[in-house]
Amino acid sequence: MSSSPLKWAARAACRMPMPLIKRLAGPARTVDGQQLDPLVQFMVRYFADPPGTLDSVEKTRSGFDTQGDWLTHAPEPSVHAERWVAQGPAGAVNCDIYRPASLPRRDAPVLVFFHGGGHVAGSLVSHRDVCRQLAHEGQCAVVAVDYRLAPEHRFPVGINDCLAAFDAVVEQAWQLGFDPARIGVGGDSAGGNAAAVVAQQRRGAPCPPRLQMLWVPWVDMSQQSRSYELFAEGYFLEKAKMEWYTDLYLRGPQDALDSRASPLLGDVQGVCPAVLWMAGFDPLRDEGMAYAAKLRAAGVPVHAKVFEGLVHPFLNVAGAVPAARAAFAEATTFLRAVL
Repeated sequence: MSSSPLKWAARAACRMPMPLIKRLAGPARTVDGQQLDPLVQFMVRYFADPPGTLDSVEKTRSGFDTQGDWLTHAPEPSVHAERWVAQGPAGAVNCDIYRPASLPRRDAPVLVFFHGGGHVAGSLVSHRDVCRQLAHEGQCAVVAVDYRLAPEHRFPVGINDCLAAFDAVVEQAWQLGFDPARIGVGGDSAGGNAAAVVAQQRRGAPCPPRLQMLWVPWVDMSQQSRSYELFAEGYFLEKAKMEWYTDLYLRGPQDALDSRASPLLGDVQGVCPAVLWMAGFDPLRDEGMAYAAKLRAAGVPVHAKVFEGLVHPFLNVAGAVPAARAAFAEATTFLRAVL
């Protein structure tokens, strides 16, 4: 079946009566005191890859791009998109800028957004609707960054792209219509990793990030937390897939100890305020919680929350899954309040 029929089948399934969804999803799953959301359980059962699946790099990337908008919000027509290019150490870094029609043309707040995908997949296409909706509901501009991916470009090439894109937004803020004092960084999974790294690396800059918003962040490549074992298989993102991403991204084991790869190991003193959103059924849950605890211990203002019934990629399903939609609404409320 092609991706388009599957997309409409997934959307139609989300509109089924809840008693039917629960019956088709099977017995309720409870792990570590958390119960998986019935609709999420249904989607994992019928629309996720079979447990243990490891695709090629090419198929993984294609999957991110074709499935990225299956359960997102409907594209908001009042948000304008334009291509913009930053320059980095490895050359041009393509970016898309999303602007709500109601946004001021000068001194506007902006979120520099880094997509997820394990530093191997994801693109401006896979997170296009997510960024558009973040701009619309967050009432800010969103600069989506198309950083270079592994294994063609291993660590730290992609992170250097992310740093360069943030620096370029700051340097060109006035030309772009942004307020350089109201620039946040954010991203999901590997993008949350990148946002945390940028927040650490640019804390002492003349215009440091104002906020770091981290969805299901991957912040430690040096070890596996308990949640890796609890949710090793069968909850969309799997332990084996994380190991595959790590092997493709890092040049060798020593890179995992670099704070630009594992921001949980870095110095967080003086970084910008942080908002962290974790999923309950996610191998990365515990390291996200550990990062929030480390930030708090350093005196950084932190808001952290675990959405217990959700799995890893909930940012991309917020248009159709009510529990994910509620999480998305909380995030955009913070964007409006802090940026």
